[in-house]
Amino acid sequence: MTPTTTSTVQVNHDPLSPFGRIVEAPAGTPITDITVDTLASWTVESRVLVLRGFQLMPTQEFADYCRRCGEVLKWEPGEVIDLVVQENPKNYLFASGDVPFHWDGAFVEANPRYFFFQCLDATPGAGGETVFCDTTAVYRDADAKVRDRWAGVRLTYSTDKLAHYGGKVTEDMVSRHPSTGMPVLRFAEPLDPNSYANPVFVAVDGIPSAEVDDFLTRTAELLHQPRYCYHHEWQRGDIVIADNFALVHGRNAFTGPTSRHLQRVEVI
Repeated sequence: MTPTTTSTVQVNHDPLSPFGRIVEAPAGTPITDITVDTLASWTVESRVLVLRGFQLMPTQEFADYCRRCGEVLKWEPGEVIDLVVQENPKNYLFASGDVPFHWDGAFVEANPRYFFFQCLDATPGAGGETVFCDTTAVYRDADAKVRDRWAGVRLTYSTDKLAHYGGKVTEDMVSRHPSTGMPVLRFAEPLDPNSYANPVFVAVDGIPSAEVDDFLTRTAELLHQPRYCYHHEWQRGDIVIADNFALVHGRNAFTGPTSRHLQRVEVI
């Protein structure tokens, strides 16, 4: 545990495994006691920043606070998306099953730089952990042959707009982090339409057609290796900031009834 004093508050830092950082403050600390520039710096360094002990914010105040980091992405439902399990969801994000790896904002013109969560409620032991994969580490560990193959791949993602997003987008598999310049992977897992509501379909350019299914399967398996993934078990009161360029993320399935309620804001 490493204590630091920032502005008027002393906080403790603990590393998460295999990456990430948890920052704990005295209960009831306003998050405004730490500058947004400091939080952004910690997030870039750690990929995932978990804040505990800080006061949760009313919905509009949460959006306004995130706006201090940059332009807030506005979806049709608004700037703040409430993530709760629904009984008959149109989209798999609101179902109780797993959510495969993806990055946020794939179907909008400006990809978010960060995404913020605050946890209004959680059910301990009910599953639903958010899983973050550090794609910079995946790329770093790959050999030159694999990197060269990735460099020639473009992926086209498509989904019907039944929730707050949808459409069609094509991305190079390898991109660059806007702050660090490090190579990152832009990869989202294809979804079986028999298993997921409103599935995402993936077409691959740069791989022989006979090898596409194997390529997608092997890539997903690589990204799910434990050495690259941090599983976050939510606690009520958690505020989490994640680097949307360095990471892809998903969710484990819930194992039983849950009251979990997250609010999410995305900053461009």
